Amino acid sequence: MKTPLWLAAALAVALSAAAFAQPAPAPALPVQPPAEAQERFLDDLSRRTFAWFWETADADTGLVPNRWPGPPIGTSIGGMGFALTAWGIGAERGYIAREQAAEITLRNLRLLYRAPQGEAPEGVSGNRGFYYHFLDLKTAARTNNSELSTVDTALFLMGVLYAQSYFDRDDPAEAEIRDLAERIFARVEWPYAVREETQAVIMGHRPERGGWGRAEWRGYNEAMIVYALGLGSATHPLGRDSWTQGWSSGLAEDWGTLEGYPHLSFEPLFGHQYSHAWIDFRGIRDDFMRARGIDYFENSRRATLAQYAYAQRNPEDWTGYGGNVWGWTASDGPGRFTVIVNGRERQFRGYAARGVGIHRIVDDGTIAPTAAGGSLPFAPEVAIPALMEMKERFGRYIYNEYGFLDAFNMTFTFPELEPAKGNVHAGFGWVDSDQLVIDQGAILLMVENHRSGSVWNVMRRNPHLRHGLEQMGFTGGWLEP
Repeated sequence: MKTPLWLAAALAVALSAAAFAQPAPAPALPVQPPAEAQERFLDDLSRRTFAWFWETADADTGLVPNRWPGPPIGTSIGGMGFALTAWGIGAERGYIAREQAAEITLRNLRLLYRAPQGEAPEGVSGNRGFYYHFLDLKTAARTNNSELSTVDTALFLMGVLYAQSYFDRDDPAEAEIRDLAERIFARVEWPYAVREETQAVIMGHRPERGGWGRAEWRGYNEAMIVYALGLGSATHPLGRDSWTQGWSSGLAEDWGTLEGYPHLSFEPLFGHQYSHAWIDFRGIRDDFMRARGIDYFENSRRATLAQYAYAQRNPEDWTGYGGNVWGWTASDGPGRFTVIVNGRERQFRGYAARGVGIHRIVDDGTIAPTAAGGSLPFAPEVAIPALMEMKERFGRYIYNEYGFLDAFNMTFTFPELEPAKGNVHAGFGWVDSDQLVIDQGAILLMVENHRSGSVWNVMRRNPHLRHGLEQMGFTGGWLEP
């Protein structure tokens, strides 16, 4: 007999907090390195990762490449959100002077504010306040036939608002930063990206393909910042239905238990990290999380621990998994190959969003250190030992003057096959040759949030972000008066 809908709903409400709040027992946690060794390592990683931003930035514009040293296809506008935040971190840590941070921030904001916008498919940086995904390092004009991207615009805007709140002194340079930040944020026409039928924000727009695509930001993913910023706008805001009927309407189907941890599932860890890089979700909840007795920070912690547990099981028997070697997110890979390994057919990928979730598993033996680095505040007890051990054991292959390389694969040991990127090292496997701005940004910001919380503390002061979260229905914690 089918359960009546009213009864199913009543049971769900009654059981939610108790049933959803407690995960199953976790696998044994790794031995913790001494606190002094952890701090030395994190300081070294932070310095090297910041140096990547500072030393690869274009000498004229200060825009950072989307990847290095491989040929960039321009700057990533989302990556510039990480870069604008990196300049403040560098000043706070004493890697550069505050005046240097303000100067490069001004160069970034002046160019990206003044770069033309409009309907034309070429020669512009964006349209109606949104930006194209990839822009020329010198002119900030659209490159690579990239899409007008709502989430990459949002990543950029988080860096813009960080700069607005960080540079709070009464001097001409910092005052101009605040003014430019306000102008850039205020001109984004958020309703332009909403599909009327669903009230969801659409992912991308390409003028030569007829406009907005079909994909929307619904269900659990990295796009909470899209709605937080859109609802926080005082000039062209999203309607509240965009959150409740758009994004949130897909959450229920993403809730499930993975490796014993009940949580909102999203396979690659970047979906659990990017919004959190700027927003402190500890102790604040919307309606969905209130019903489940946790917050989004705890949700990301569970996703991290589920990946750790998956690595201990290593159900597909990839080389190197287990212990402190784990981590899957969007990254490069060896390339599209099908190879027989120990009598078993293995399929490898190039760039892909790898990860484990309740809907699917995307795993080809490729590990990305940024997966652990970007989850450091959520579960330092597994993230720090992973980063430290991967550096200690494999550092000569995967750790250089700018920190961790993007990815490696210890199962792909075929020198006769030419990888799409990177190299195959005898006795180890495939290693990428590049570092990506989004990887470096997740590591730098989350190391800093773990060590000091400074990025979160700056963003708490931003009125636009606070208003957006309140419009989304978040209450509690630092949002209380």
